Amino acid sequence: MPGYGIAGPEQGSGLLHWSWAAERLTAARNYWVVSVWPDGRPHTMPVWGMWDDAVLWFTTAAGSRKARNLRADPRCCVSTEDASDPVIIEGVARFVTDPAVLQRVIDLMNAKYRTGLGVDFLDPAANATIGVRPQRVFSMRHSDFTGSPTRWVFDDER
Repeated sequence: MPGYGIAGPEQGSGLLHWSWAAERLTAARNYWVVSVWPDGRPHTMPVWGMWDDAVLWFTTAAGSRKARNLRADPRCCVSTEDASDPVIIEGVARFVTDPAVLQRVIDLMNAKYRTGLGVDFLDPAANATIGVRPQRVFSMRHSDFTGSPTRWVFDDER
């Protein structure tokens, strides 16, 4: 972040631990999904989401703008709703239809949001189930803006 006076990794409070980011990904109630229209315009929409170890899961209507955008270009960003202590994921959306994965996602959703939905809610004809595995993640703490910015880069082997 040139020009912002960001301290080096050994200065300020230092780089954040991945557990700090994972806790925020797990605890966030809402997330912002950023996709791209076919003509290149950005599209941002809020969703419920569930962090599951190394994947952020969310669902959307199969014909929604974000689903159509992500089918055409799966590159996306997903951010927690807290702009003061954000966790921002860059990754590639993957649409899933495997029954075992759909059951896992609906179980996570029911536990987190206290819903009682059945796996039939995730019928791919009606609702897309999308997982985003981070390739790059950015985060920082508002209380130490210049000392905490951290970037993680993940390979695709996780």
